[in-house]
Amino acid sequence: MTDLPSRRLLLVHAHPDDESINNGATMARYAAEGAHVTLVTCTLGERGEVIPPELAHLTGAALGQHRRRELAAAMAELGVQDFRLLGGAGRYSDSGMMGLPDNDDPACFWQADVDEAAAHLAEVIREVRPQVLVTYDDHGGYGHPDHIQAHRVAMRAAELSAKTGWTIPKVYWNRVPRPVVEESFARLREDLPGTPFSKAAEVDDVPGVVPEERITAVVDGTAHAAAKAAAMRAHATQITVAEPYFVLSNELAQPILTTEYYELVRGERGPGARETDLFAGIEETS
Repeated sequence: MTDLPSRRLLLVHAHPDDESINNGATMARYAAEGAHVTLVTCTLGERGEVIPPELAHLTGAALGQHRRRELAAAMAELGVQDFRLLGGAGRYSDSGMMGLPDNDDPACFWQADVDEAAAHLAEVIREVRPQVLVTYDDHGGYGHPDHIQAHRVAMRAAELSAKTGWTIPKVYWNRVPRPVVEESFARLREDLPGTPFSKAAEVDDVPGVVPEERITAVVDGTAHAAAKAAAMRAHATQITVAEPYFVLSNELAQPILTTEYYELVRGERGPGARETDLFAGIEETS
């Protein structure tokens, strides 16, 4: 890839919709500012639970292809043009929830050889040369096997690419500070009677919740709240949106967070107590 913008962000996610829920405002902000935003999605979410009754017939490969179209629509809402599937479409399939027989499918992402999968991602890294990588923590945020595997593959790919030509200056994990989640859920419970939802999730249902002191970067995406909500709405098989809240297939309401939070795990922190820009402290390089 030639003529790359001076700022380049890579995000690695497990399934279509994870990116919009976790990082939609961040992606929209940096895309609007002219950064090159690359999303790599590891599976097509073929085992996801479908919410709309009129789409309930979609399963397996048919659901995966439908979710691929949803992903494209979501990226259009966020202004992101560079989005890819790890190793190409259909290379790795959804592993299902932890502990299910689906985890044993030889074709599923959970069963993938980490070095082999990481090699596919390292090719993208060498091409795009991102200064910032965003992915999950080693628990995958909430323990889903594909999220855990995405973490392993992303971190390994960063190591492989460093050995063969490109070292990513900064690596972040998705996080949410507990006080923010608690405050957001307090508002949600007050507002719940005025929403189409009947029950709220619990604070610990939110992936990546950590103590306040673990947060090193805060990205204010409030100017891109509408884009994030629209991107989430595009994933209609998986998400029902009633701003400023949403539900997944479990029908438990959660707040849409338009300020997004991160923990720097590799690289040098930018100036100040907390970064407000994931590229803080990075010398822009071509």
